[in-house]
Amino acid sequence: MLGCGPGTNQAPNEAAKDSTTYIDRANMDTTVKPGDDFFLYANGAWLKKASIPADKTGWGSFDELADNTNKSVHTLLEDVVKEKATPGSAQYNVAAFYKSGMDTGAIDKAGINAIKKKLDAIKAVTTPEQVLDIVIENNKQGLQSVLPFYIGPDDRNVTENIIQFGQGGLGLPSKDYYTDKDTTAEKNREAYRAYIAKILSLGGEDSAAAVTNAQAIFDVENKLAAVSLYPKEMRDPQKMYNKFSVEAFSKQTPNINWKDVFAKMGITGKDSMLVSVPQYYRALSGLLKSVPVEVWKAYLTYNTLSDMAPYLGSGFENARFEFYARTLSGQKAQKPRWERVMRVIDGAIGEQLGKLYVDKYFKPEAKAKMVDLVQNLQEAFGNRIKNLDWMSDATKQKAEAKLAAFIKKIGYPDKWKDYTGLEITPDNYAQNVLNASAFEYKRDLAKLGKPVDRTEWGMTPNTVNAYYNPTFNEIVFPAAILQFPFFDFGADDAVNYGGIGAVIGHEMTHGFDDQGAQYAADGNLKNWWTPEDEKKFKAKTKMVEDQFNGYTVLDSIHVNGLLTLGENIADLGGITIAYDAFKKTKQGQGNELIDGFTPDQRFFLSWAQVWRGKRTPERARQLIKIDPHSPVEWRANGPLTNFDPWYKAFNVQPGDKMYKPENERAKIW
Repeated sequence: MLGCGPGTNQAPNEAAKDSTTYIDRANMDTTVKPGDDFFLYANGAWLKKASIPADKTGWGSFDELADNTNKSVHTLLEDVVKEKATPGSAQYNVAAFYKSGMDTGAIDKAGINAIKKKLDAIKAVTTPEQVLDIVIENNKQGLQSVLPFYIGPDDRNVTENIIQFGQGGLGLPSKDYYTDKDTTAEKNREAYRAYIAKILSLGGEDSAAAVTNAQAIFDVENKLAAVSLYPKEMRDPQKMYNKFSVEAFSKQTPNINWKDVFAKMGITGKDSMLVSVPQYYRALSGLLKSVPVEVWKAYLTYNTLSDMAPYLGSGFENARFEFYARTLSGQKAQKPRWERVMRVIDGAIGEQLGKLYVDKYFKPEAKAKMVDLVQNLQEAFGNRIKNLDWMSDATKQKAEAKLAAFIKKIGYPDKWKDYTGLEITPDNYAQNVLNASAFEYKRDLAKLGKPVDRTEWGMTPNTVNAYYNPTFNEIVFPAAILQFPFFDFGADDAVNYGGIGAVIGHEMTHGFDDQGAQYAADGNLKNWWTPEDEKKFKAKTKMVEDQFNGYTVLDSIHVNGLLTLGENIADLGGITIAYDAFKKTKQGQGNELIDGFTPDQRFFLSWAQVWRGKRTPERARQLIKIDPHSPVEWRANGPLTNFDPWYKAFNVQPGDKMYKPENERAKIW
């Protein structure tokens, strides 16, 4: 998925409506040569004076848009709580949820009441089998720990849904946090153990027992981390596809009887499953027996309290903020209360909130314009495939068929999710969260045995992002991305194609990156390449991987070229396809200067200013471990070093720092 930043569908400020200001000249640094550091040239003055707000871990074009969208949604929320609405309607549920989340007095007073039965059930556990029972019961209300799962299309038979189990059980963001040996990693682990103890203490445990249990819980997580995969290892869909019958996998996990697990989850008549990391479950089976039941009880108590911490009152919420936001990400202050509640609502009943957002803010003409842009980009991509000099006709035909088969979703779902039967009240925040999770659990389970619903969306309309889904072979653009700086009706084509055009091209290219290229036009995971073409493709992607491995982020930390490979291929393809489509416009074929810049220069400046941003050092370190996107400066500069028209537009010559000889420029799509 493309990691864009949120925004609103409102016009930019009045100044931005003047076509000369769509490129932010005042915040450029023209003392920098474009060929030395284009990101700095396009954004240098901004980078010098911009500061990261205390309640953020980063600030930039996307973050400004996030703020604007969130403020629009805030206005919507404040309006909707004043209206009378029918119970169960989108207005009612959103308003009731918002009221419950804003009533901090009631939340503090309720404390752990909503999960008291869960905690009591954990206390009563005496056997490993009962440990697993608690895990399954927690799963039913969204509290996934050691048995994380979802229900979705079978990668090799995408018309059918199947239950899919992944690795889990860790409280730190990824395996790296357990295995890295540097000082920062050691400090983070120490802070994490202190956090576990703090959560247990808030839950009523005496401090000495909390410290002892924190170490024991961490030891369990450490053992799970040892058999887990690093994020970069999880990028190979062939490796992650492991299909088992319930009976066969039960033989590999003697202490987990999957037939019983399915029955207790409420799954009947199904005997197959996908397991992304089988060794994780083999190890978990052993740990269920070797780890004392009392330690598992502490682990489950901690997980339940920590997962629910944002909804259990200020003590729990502040403890969670201090560790996850301040220590791990460098965030200095909590986000405003309304924003925290809004994010929870978006996660819990996002399509009800999204429907209200679309009704209030989305312009139908934005969708119509987007349909045209997508069509233009699709044609440009098709022409590029036809003209590739490294690919055989046989593979080209398959690639063209896949491109032609793209499903395009723009703005919002044609069919909204049905929330009939979900109980949301204005006075019980934690219970609302649990109710919404339980409702989605049942919705998920109901998918088994039914045809895959290809109308479903994986993002809410008020999310500024976009994504490509390989099993649906679809590109999806939620309503909130269709705005400045990505897109504006008043902007010239250079700005729009350098912004939203590159986003569209990026998502299309995901269908043909190192992962997407393994999926066929019908969404199934199957090879459609000739062996010779596949070999050439892998050599080209290796060139991109090696390039990005050489880019420095912080101190001696480099971009992880393998983890970010798919996104880097998509960024390179995105700007390439967008540029081709732009060159078919009247402006693209002309040479009229606007504010002193040629059309091509405005296209590339739009691209670079969309990526404008900075992050806290803590957040930068975190993202290098877990984020499949490169840092913003390399998302801007990396693709350009490979792109001939950029060299021409800014007269980039040998000796300039970004210059690459032609034979070192990566060219794929």
